[in-house]
Amino acid sequence: MEVKNKSVVLDIFLHGLTDDIELQPFIFGFFLCMYLITIFGNLLIMLAIIFDSHLHKPMYFFLCHLAFNDMYLISITVPKMLVNVQTQDQRITLAGCLSQGCFVAVCFIFECFLLGIMAYDRYTAICFPLRYTVLINPFFCVIVVLISLFISIVNGLLHSLMVLHLSFCTDLEILHFFCEIAQILKLACSDSLINNILIFVTSSIFAGVPLCGIIFSYVHIVSTVLKMPSSEGKYKAFSTCGSHLSVVSLFYGTGFGVYITSVVIDSPKEIAIASVMYSIVPPMLNPFVYSLKNRDMKEALKKVIGRTVSLP
Repeated sequence: MEVKNKSVVLDIFLHGLTDDIELQPFIFGFFLCMYLITIFGNLLIMLAIIFDSHLHKPMYFFLCHLAFNDMYLISITVPKMLVNVQTQDQRITLAGCLSQGCFVAVCFIFECFLLGIMAYDRYTAICFPLRYTVLINPFFCVIVVLISLFISIVNGLLHSLMVLHLSFCTDLEILHFFCEIAQILKLACSDSLINNILIFVTSSIFAGVPLCGIIFSYVHIVSTVLKMPSSEGKYKAFSTCGSHLSVVSLFYGTGFGVYITSVVIDSPKEIAIASVMYSIVPPMLNPFVYSLKNRDMKEALKKVIGRTVSLP
């Protein structure tokens, strides 16, 4: 294959989920509905937390950022796919593809950090209730979110800048509906071993460490709750963790599922379909998980919806 100079503007073809023309209207409608549901659901969560003073607590502060991150993640990928389906033009520039891959990486790592921080919040609230307000103070909440976001952005930029040192061939096709850094590396004609090692190391650290923290937190939470004499206290403690544990299982479960699929199945199309499970399904379902399993959130959402309906 011919190698192109980096100064030349390269176009990449995103083949999406299927090449069947008859299925394109269904895919467009299906993903448009999922996108609107995700935006509407997460926006409601954010509005409920902002306008209800009872939810001005650290747990909901982190949840608000999680909802915003989910909205941002799905807005990076799905609108471009919908435009491609509607216009039947599957091209995206290398710079655009690289930017999309960078933002996806930022959102993915930031989500891992937020889930880990929320687990620490629950661990502190249940295991050290008397020290909770001291340990999880407003300053700590803001700083830990800013540090997590900073690390996520640096990680995304690092991978993107490393890709710029590679040379690319003329036949640039990605059998996916959005760009990921790992998919872009497969298009390189030059050696990308260092890039792949960097992705493996950073992903293991920035996704693995929060997961270990989550496991550590819940082991101690379960141990503390089982020692409680009151069954009502046990139920209340577990109910505050149920929503977060469901979101963690959904996020990491779908992520591991896609990874296993990519190892077992050597079919880019099927891997692309499986990727929908971790890139679109968790952001769409997270609002439902928190609204259905959290009594305070239910009440806040009722107030927000009531205010919206009562507007002239």
